[in-house]
Amino acid sequence: MAKSKPSSKSSTKRSEKPSKASATTTTIDIGISGGDRAEIADGLSHVLADAYTLYLKTHNFHWNVTGPMFNALHTMFETQYTEQWTALDEIAERIRALGFNAPGSYTEFAQLSSIKETPGQTGTLAWHDMVQQLVSGNEAFCRSARKVLKAADSAGDDPSVDLLTTRLQTHEKYAWMLRSLLE
Repeated sequence: MAKSKPSSKSSTKRSEKPSKASATTTTIDIGISGGDRAEIADGLSHVLADAYTLYLKTHNFHWNVTGPMFNALHTMFETQYTEQWTALDEIAERIRALGFNAPGSYTEFAQLSSIKETPGQTGTLAWHDMVQQLVSGNEAFCRSARKVLKAADSAGDDPSVDLLTTRLQTHEKYAWMLRSLLE
């Protein structure tokens, strides 16, 4: 009896190109090509970096807000950073499900994030400046999420589309709520 030749599925898939998201070594066949998985994981790494930077900034402002809006903002910031903390894990786990390592250091997040830190300003920022920075941060997150949402949708990656849609709804709402405080 002749041995059957192993089938090669690689000819039907895009080549898996290296990305900023490090790949695992196990073969993955979830119906999304390696190239698409790499592109989506790379985009999600940027989204994760934005989410972590925004989480850290929100938590920082929770600790350091002062002034007549203290109680309302202290509570609002706590609600937001608590929800954001849970979402970080969901984003990182989606990157892992696609077969790539999630970034996880301050250095990586600083390189990947579109949201820039403003170190040393905490003690000098008025509450409205904190709110404005968080509006800008939530809007930046939305822009990053929309970029990878298009790639995920094109690749038929419904779990990533669902995750990103949920995150967009949340961050658009946060931006709206915070923006309303400035009107």
